[in-house]
Amino acid sequence: MQTLEKTEPKLVELKARLTEINDVESAASLLYWDQATYMPPGGAAARGRQMGTLHQIAHTKFIDPAIGQLLEDLRPYEASLPYDSDEASLIRITRHDYERAVKIPASFTAKFSHHSAESYEAWAKARAANDFAAVQPYLEKTLDLSREMANFFPGYEHIADPLIEEADYGMKAESVRSLFAELRSHLVPIVEAIASQPVADASCLHQNFSEAQQIAFSLKVIEQLGYDFQRGRQDKTLHPFMTKFSTGDVRITTRVRENDLNEGLLSTIHEMGHALYEQGINRGFEATPLAGGTSSGVHESQSRLWENFVGRSRNFWQFFYPQLQAVFPNQLSDVSLETFYRAINKVERSLIRTDADEVTYNLHVMIRFDLELQMLEGSLAVGDLPQAWNERYRSDLGIVPPNDTNGVLQDVHWYGGMIGGMFQGYTLGNLMSAQFFEAALKANSEISSQIATGNFTTLHDWLKQNIYQHGRKYTAAEIVERVTGSPLRIDPFIRYVERKYGELYSL
Repeated sequence: MQTLEKTEPKLVELKARLTEINDVESAASLLYWDQATYMPPGGAAARGRQMGTLHQIAHTKFIDPAIGQLLEDLRPYEASLPYDSDEASLIRITRHDYERAVKIPASFTAKFSHHSAESYEAWAKARAANDFAAVQPYLEKTLDLSREMANFFPGYEHIADPLIEEADYGMKAESVRSLFAELRSHLVPIVEAIASQPVADASCLHQNFSEAQQIAFSLKVIEQLGYDFQRGRQDKTLHPFMTKFSTGDVRITTRVRENDLNEGLLSTIHEMGHALYEQGINRGFEATPLAGGTSSGVHESQSRLWENFVGRSRNFWQFFYPQLQAVFPNQLSDVSLETFYRAINKVERSLIRTDADEVTYNLHVMIRFDLELQMLEGSLAVGDLPQAWNERYRSDLGIVPPNDTNGVLQDVHWYGGMIGGMFQGYTLGNLMSAQFFEAALKANSEISSQIATGNFTTLHDWLKQNIYQHGRKYTAAEIVERVTGSPLRIDPFIRYVERKYGELYSL
């Protein structure tokens, strides 16, 4: 951006203001990370106030009319530049964010942030106690605030549209519903066909695996995959997430169960995928709106690509399984690679979204998406949510949660964020991950064989070059078109599932 900055001081001023705002937002993110990792329970009330204050300060600074005037003054310069230049992209994306932000009062930002922090703490306690009633009042307030948020953007076709737009620009409730219906029509017969086959034996994953050894092994794995520990770290939390304070500080969290080898390792690889995206963004975008993932769907495509297309692949375990056996000889020395591979790719109708296999996972997402639309529409009361949740699991997956901890309380999203726009990105990301990985293999046919030797550089470099470095310069639709040569499609994902699981289950 140096050339334009020398000739246009207003861009320099804009970037200075954006950097200050980013610093305040990063401080709020650090407080959230601390709350979810190390903060003692007694800090919850004050933490909500502190985060609310910081979010209000950042929002107030961003909606300052002076920023609007700078963006207006910079229109001629933006128009004179190529659409995809760094400078034009910064002005365009900042204007998009500004025009959205000015519709939201700073007082609302503070109020919602404060409530979210309190709601998160209430959820953590309620989840542990299997007590939905304890968190229900918080969720009812979240629903009210989510509707209030949507109504700052009049003219929508569906009340969820402004909330979906925040996470996945260009998508609306109807377009997501249509895409999901098409995907469901393909997935349900595949799930039924697999369910008619003998269930894979996954008992090898459910022995006693030391937490410390699991964590040490997973850290070794993600470092080899490309995670930069000079610019990141991993800690434990209740619900894993990735957070970024700068391109030089991108952190991940995980959770580990000593009787389930799958959860800790694969959730670590999943969050690492998010982190690789953020670590790969052009460092020249630091502290500006360009320095982030372009949508929840694209972000999720990277976590799912690394978790599933790499971490659940036979080639991946051809390299890493002997090392895992060396860490857990008593548990795995007599378990063959093929048995282990089938175990980590076991397909079954299960209760927990984050533990779900690649075939059934999207059905979990669709349930949540439909339920949050119903809550926003007013056709589903929060008090009836546990019953509605259980009924959808019975009808869609053929199982019913034995309790709310493994049911409606399992995901943090509605209890620490909005109701609306929180889940569709997971399935959009799954679809994108298949389309991106197919394009990567087409460009570099040696990627699969390299994975089998522990070499992930070609894949990582391809992703950095084609996706990561651009940050938010392009919309999700633009990224998909640029990288794959076509709009988002379900075909690559269906091909992948049919090929992989057709082989595993002799379909």
